[in-house]
Amino acid sequence: MALEAICGMNRMPFMRRFDDLQSEWQQEQLREATSNFDNPYALMAPPFERPAENLPKILAHCGIRMDFDHGTTTLGFKYRGGVILCADSRATSGQYIGSQTMKKIVELNDYMLGTLAGGAADCVYWDRVLAKECRLHQLRYRKRMTVDTAARIICNVSTEYKGMGLVMGMMLAGFDDEGPKLIYVDSEGMRSHGQVFSVGSGSPYALGVLDTGYRHDLSDQEAYDLARRAIYHATSKDAYSGGIVRLYHINSTGWRNICNTDCSELHDSYCGTGHQDKRKDPKDSPDKDLPCSTGWTKRKLTEDNVQTKLETV
Repeated sequence: MALEAICGMNRMPFMRRFDDLQSEWQQEQLREATSNFDNPYALMAPPFERPAENLPKILAHCGIRMDFDHGTTTLGFKYRGGVILCADSRATSGQYIGSQTMKKIVELNDYMLGTLAGGAADCVYWDRVLAKECRLHQLRYRKRMTVDTAARIICNVSTEYKGMGLVMGMMLAGFDDEGPKLIYVDSEGMRSHGQVFSVGSGSPYALGVLDTGYRHDLSDQEAYDLARRAIYHATSKDAYSGGIVRLYHINSTGWRNICNTDCSELHDSYCGTGHQDKRKDPKDSPDKDLPCSTGWTKRKLTEDNVQTKLETV
């Protein structure tokens, strides 16, 4: 540096620091835009009121097409063995598939997981903030953050940024001193405890399978199969869901990643063309190998036959 000063090289424009080339106004704008580096809860808001309502009007006036459509399928349920979380891995923007390997189940700590549904940027950012808060809470108080506390943090964030265009639907699942917990939180500030949840564009199809096969006394293998089956049927009906089916199990010892299975493999398992030909004994029940099969189908067919005979008589 001394040699540069003696030779006068430090006065050349290409030798000056980046900060010297910026005006005070530019530096102030840069500090405001990166304020979340110091405080992750302080984000730079759009420069107009009610962004969720006014942004589409501005885009239409400027003739710019910006598609915010998104889709996913995530589910979670509690049973006697703990909590199950399962999700697909497809990330979409309108009709465009952005990724087939999106990780929609985030590890917050060793005993808590969170799911992503809605805007990918919103969910990923706030999940990272929540993971940091979980770690700081454990360092400060020498104990893990409870699921209710984590849900309250996200609920407060959603309420603070309500009307700003935040799009987020999360499930927080974990095991604390009160046992297994499953809580749903969305961008409208809603917080709800429950036994079964499904979030995303494919959730109606997943809930249909869950309503058919869910019960609290499921075994571990039955719970795994039910979760995979529900996500698979949602991906087969919903174009915005697909990719890899990720399955997690949470109990008193922490969370475990049970499997990561491609949807094509599940298709071969559940709806393969040759699975019915494997039955050699004609006495075997035809519903034995079919997914989501229960006695309801038989009862319904019997009732229809009786009704038909009565009408004939």
